[in-house]
Amino acid sequence: MFGFKRVKIRSAEFGLYFKDREFQGVLDTGTHWLFDFLGNTQVDVVSRRQPWIVHDKLDVIVKSGALAGKAEVLDLRDHQRALVWIEGRFSHILTPGLYAYWLGHKEVTVEVIDARQVRFEHEHFKTIVNWPQAKVLLDICTINRDHVGVLFIDGKYVDTLSPGMYAFWRGVAEARVVEIDRREITADVSGQELMTADKVTLRLNALVTYRIVDARQAVSTTDDVRQALYRETQLALRGVIGTRELDAFLSDKDAVAREIEQAVRVRAEALGLEISSVGIRDVILPGDMKDLMNKV
Repeated sequence: MFGFKRVKIRSAEFGLYFKDREFQGVLDTGTHWLFDFLGNTQVDVVSRRQPWIVHDKLDVIVKSGALAGKAEVLDLRDHQRALVWIEGRFSHILTPGLYAYWLGHKEVTVEVIDARQVRFEHEHFKTIVNWPQAKVLLDICTINRDHVGVLFIDGKYVDTLSPGMYAFWRGVAEARVVEIDRREITADVSGQELMTADKVTLRLNALVTYRIVDARQAVSTTDDVRQALYRETQLALRGVIGTRELDAFLSDKDAVAREIEQAVRVRAEALGLEISSVGIRDVILPGDMKDLMNKV
């Protein structure tokens, strides 16, 4: 028919009707004759088999109200994300923006999440974080067995996390998890040159066995708790050995070890540590002193 355009919309389709680039309405299933004398009519046919309406003029289409009863509109703000299930199966995560999905053809379920709650928790947590694109939107971390995680958000302590998997929304706040090993650890304090009260220089190797009992304190007090304990043990060794003469030290090394342990224990508590034991492993005397003692 001259001056008219014939448009056929099949079942499971809709037509988005534009004239002079202005949205006119939605065409339902059937054959439509549109006056198009000037060739200024356009119909974009979209399938309802694809749940989401994808169009560069979606905002205009939504504002017209033509989608009422045909589609559900979703307008996500900057602090919002949406979890999408299609036919009962998790599909994807939506970021801020305008969306619309058809009603009646496929079962679409949308759950809007407030991302200002930076830590993401959900009953279907593992399914969601295993979505291939999840790492684009979520910081995902795993805390191993016998460890804990100290959680800071925007530099502030929030919680101490037990072993498991955790996720935090990107782009909302800075979430940082410091993983701490709660198992017993042995530190080797080796090669310390010390001077006794009678001015004899010797070298001493010691062992300190400890574990972290307050993860938050261990992370917040110093940037390297192991190195801090190493330095404190060095100072304790110097302080205790420096008050004894060589003979007194060699004759009762166990008493010296107990005194060193007590000195280290006090400082370790401030670091969030618990000392299990402090022991003297090796005592290395200067060559001339060693020769003299061997002769004696």
